Amino acid sequence: MDIRFDKIRKQFGNVVALDGVTLDIADGELFFLLGPSGCGKTTLLRCLGGFETPEEGRVLLGGQDITRTPPEKRNTAMVFQGYALWPHMTVAQNVSFGLEIKGDSRAERQRKVMAALETVQISELAERKPNELSGGQQQRVALARTLVVEPACLLLDEPLANLDAKLRRDMRSEIRRVCKESGLTALYVTHDRQEALSMADRMAVLKDGQVLQVGTPGEVYRHPLNSFVANFIGETNVISGTIREVDDKRLVADTPLGTIVSCNPHPPVAAGDTVLLSLRPETIRRKRQDEVRNTFQATCLQTTYLGELAEHVLGVRDEIHLKMFEINPRTRPEQGTCIDLAVDPEDVVVLNDGLNV
Repeated sequence: MDIRFDKIRKQFGNVVALDGVTLDIADGELFFLLGPSGCGKTTLLRCLGGFETPEEGRVLLGGQDITRTPPEKRNTAMVFQGYALWPHMTVAQNVSFGLEIKGDSRAERQRKVMAALETVQISELAERKPNELSGGQQQRVALARTLVVEPACLLLDEPLANLDAKLRRDMRSEIRRVCKESGLTALYVTHDRQEALSMADRMAVLKDGQVLQVGTPGEVYRHPLNSFVANFIGETNVISGTIREVDDKRLVADTPLGTIVSCNPHPPVAAGDTVLLSLRPETIRRKRQDEVRNTFQATCLQTTYLGELAEHVLGVRDEIHLKMFEINPRTRPEQGTCIDLAVDPEDVVVLNDGLNV
């Protein structure tokens, strides 16, 4: 079922949690709200669930205005950070609880409970108590409990926050699988960029109650609109440059690295304007022989070897420091070594928050 947030404004005292947020989420989409603590993502989720009521704007579910509909009448279900399982009940009884409230018959409850447990692949745990389960298993029970009531929309509020790193990785694919196999529209709140990048169909990055960018994981990561999004969704190097030439297809800027060409879409700018350029650490690479475009020399100041990659801190003309990720490093440069480097024009992103733009 599709979701629309239409100019949502929510305030707590003097704090504006949501400042005119408008978002459209398609039927069956796994959509992520991503941002730092206090950005408004959980408040927006709670407005959809009916636990907060905005002062302005509308919340629509399947085209129906539910802004002031009580939570129990919205046909939504939420998975919280804390699993909130009843400790004295078995897994099956925990999952069945919502169906009992709805008044389903015993036979119908048993059928739906087993179907939900099979969907999350824990049917063999039906008679265990929560204290006999691992964190990942408890998370699956919480997910089954929301699925069993057959909601139109699934709300997930940082559901993996209490799991260790390996379980989080395992559960990412499981949650995505369950959502897609069930055909659910899901709204997922997190501050973890890896969760968002690995799971989302699309995402919105929020800051101070406003949506800064909406797009697929690839769009947001490769083409951030501003330096906040670029830094929040991943590490980046931001350098200043003065535009020498610009047209619809490319931009040429003079920077501390030398002349840098970008072939990415850019905001309306003119020759002489100052802009900010984003270069992801993994896009900086060793220069190929006879390569001349977007090349520069840097001094290796520090290297951290991490096995599959090495993180280099580089100095350029004593003016700026850059971070570079070298995949599958075969050698470790000595501190003070000069390295010839390059970056492809397709990997140079012009940000909207340049100094004079």
